[in-house]
Amino acid sequence: MYTRRLLLSSIASLGLCAATGRLAMAAQLKPQTDGLRGTIDISGYDIIPNGVADQSQAMNRLLRDAAVQGLPVFLPAGDYLVAGIVLPDDLWLSGVPGRTRLIHAGASSFMTAEGLGKLTLSDLVFDGGGKSLSDDVEGLLNLRAVKDLTISNCTITGSVKHGINAEHCGGRIEDNSISGAAFSGIYAVESERLAITGNTVFDCGNGGILVHRWETGEDNTMVSGNRVYRISAKDGGTGENGNGINIFRAAGVMVTDNHISDCAFSAIRANSASNVQISDNQCLRSGETAIYSEFGFQGAIISGNLIDGAANGIIVCNFNEGGRLATVNDNIIRNLHVDGPYIHDGAGFGFGIAVEADTVVTGNVIENAPKWGLMLGWGPFMRDVVVTGNLVRGVGGGCYVTVVEGAGTALIANNLFQDVKDGGILGYRWNEKTTGDLMKSGSEAFKHLTLSGNRVS
Repeated sequence: MYTRRLLLSSIASLGLCAATGRLAMAAQLKPQTDGLRGTIDISGYDIIPNGVADQSQAMNRLLRDAAVQGLPVFLPAGDYLVAGIVLPDDLWLSGVPGRTRLIHAGASSFMTAEGLGKLTLSDLVFDGGGKSLSDDVEGLLNLRAVKDLTISNCTITGSVKHGINAEHCGGRIEDNSISGAAFSGIYAVESERLAITGNTVFDCGNGGILVHRWETGEDNTMVSGNRVYRISAKDGGTGENGNGINIFRAAGVMVTDNHISDCAFSAIRANSASNVQISDNQCLRSGETAIYSEFGFQGAIISGNLIDGAANGIIVCNFNEGGRLATVNDNIIRNLHVDGPYIHDGAGFGFGIAVEADTVVTGNVIENAPKWGLMLGWGPFMRDVVVTGNLVRGVGGGCYVTVVEGAGTALIANNLFQDVKDGGILGYRWNEKTTGDLMKSGSEAFKHLTLSGNRVS
């Protein structure tokens, strides 16, 4: 039975609930500047999302205090105009993915760190805006000697130099989007067991992902699962620029499971890189050689890659410079062309696989190579090459092999050549064809060659 007292009590309760609801809604609509639970309170630092003034001094003070207190920093969504930010040791800086934007104010460095034990940057946008960087830095994020570096789920764009410049760093660069860098997207030099995984790197001026050392030595970087595309060579050259993934002087590097397309030069280029593994990559529409292992290397595994569209497919070369010891197996190479990005003074363009020394080539499929399917040696530079079980079809010549005095041994066995215009196996002195098809005439005149079980169909 309802009474007047019960009715008034119910009305009061409803009013209280409505008021509470309005307060909760107001709290939800109020801009949040106090971060996430467990993070430093930024409200006392004059850090204002979407503020029009330069907030560099306040930001540096905030980051220093957070590091001293051992607290993470969470920046709410919005734009923050900053420059000359020095990242302290043990900093964890994060934001709202795609919505917390740190924008370069120009005329100095942007973000720098040096000599740190640990640094974590996540869920942030770093926008260089095409503004100048000081001469003492090489990247929008300029990081030196960070032992445990994590950059994850960030967007780095608009750098007039490298997107990320990481010198003597270890840790992880993962799941980032990096674009519009005038130099390369990621430049990692003298790394210490670095992992570069799951990044998207595109529209960069001279390179995608670069793993370099100043002197030849162990590096052991892992480059896997990245998507790299539209890489230019704005500074020109004959291969030092314009590569999707470039390994230079760095030993023990793994380049696996990457998708690389539309690079001015190579999808993957390893120069003086020993014990390199290049496996299971997609390499599409490369302007020059899709995969290169060149100059003074010892040890390269190139396997399971798919190459569609390039001037050359795979080259393992420079025995004259010490390049040797490789396997090239189970790759698909197709749709090559004779046009390259420069005038070549050697063998030129338009061939599938070229090797020189201490190398096994087996189980590959090569289709539509206008010059040669396989190329073995160059002048006197060939030693201990084994070529077996490959399918070569739709090519100019099936297999080029050097017959110059001083060339070492080659075993060419059980390969199938189909639709070869100039013949199956052809002897050359550099660029001059000096024999007919050795599958017909025999190779007895060339004691360094052993041919067996090959077939033209």
